[in-house]
Amino acid sequence: MEERTYTIMSRTGGWNIAIGIATMVVGLTAGILLIISGSKLLIGKSKIMF
Repeated sequence: MEERTYTIMSRTGGWNIAIGIATMVVGLTAGILLIISGSKLLIGKSKIMF
């Protein structure tokens, strides 16, 4: 019983690390894309005429 608990905890810890890394990568990518699109909007602001 103790070995099974240890195995389950070990797998859960591994999955938590993997999901955490994936979340960090997605968050970093989304942040970079938002910064790039925001800068393009600010640069193109002067080209708009009403």
